[in-house]
Amino acid sequence: MRQDKLIVAGREFRSRLVVGTGKYPDLELTQRAVRASGAEIITVAIRRSNIGQNPHEPNLLDVIPPDEFTLLPNTAGCFNAQDAVRTCQLARELLDGHDLVKLEVLGDARTLYPDIPATLEAAKRLVADGFHVMVYTNDDPVAARRLEELGCVAVMPLAAPIGSGLGIQNRYNILTIVENAGIPVLVDAGVGTASDAAIAMELGCDGVLMNTAIAGAKDPVLMASAMRQAVAAGREAFLAGRIQKKRFAEASSPLEGRFF
Repeated sequence: MRQDKLIVAGREFRSRLVVGTGKYPDLELTQRAVRASGAEIITVAIRRSNIGQNPHEPNLLDVIPPDEFTLLPNTAGCFNAQDAVRTCQLARELLDGHDLVKLEVLGDARTLYPDIPATLEAAKRLVADGFHVMVYTNDDPVAARRLEELGCVAVMPLAAPIGSGLGIQNRYNILTIVENAGIPVLVDAGVGTASDAAIAMELGCDGVLMNTAIAGAKDPVLMASAMRQAVAAGREAFLAGRIQKKRFAEASSPLEGRFF
């Protein structure tokens, strides 16, 4: 395959799969699944994970070392802009000036859909404060464009509600976001299995972020491997260019030029 790397905020990555570290029963399984995924960017919920703020508890960084992986602190669990900004600032302090973050500001505890006005406010403040912001949003092309205009380094539209496993519910909106974007687009939330990840990549997305689809599988390590291959296969299919869909059949061996 041709040299094809994901570039986010000027940093190059071979893998286009981003994985989370939540919902695993222990750190040993977390580490095994992360390694099986081949992911280089690992997202961490600062409010729910210990990365040093609790010195007497198991530290996630012992199994996901920052010198080997690019950590992506996220603001999961934040329901207003102020909390999201403070969480990113805490992550920067804990990680010695780390500036790449995933912003999510939720608007509803049941659906976990993003609060777009609050997300825009938080993004504006974080960008002004020197952060490189990858931002969780809904599948609204207008919201995605506004976030790009504010200076976010990647937009991450949901495929379906967080943890639902429903797969991409609105392919055309995702496609429109991809077609209009000048920054990477990564599908975030709602992936359930490998085919969902492949579809996202075939639409032209630059990557896929997932957590529950792997951590909640019967065999998380095997599912992580499946997702790794699905993302790679979907990317190759997008680059190769699929055939046009046709209403009627077209023979694989045409009659023109036959010998008898």
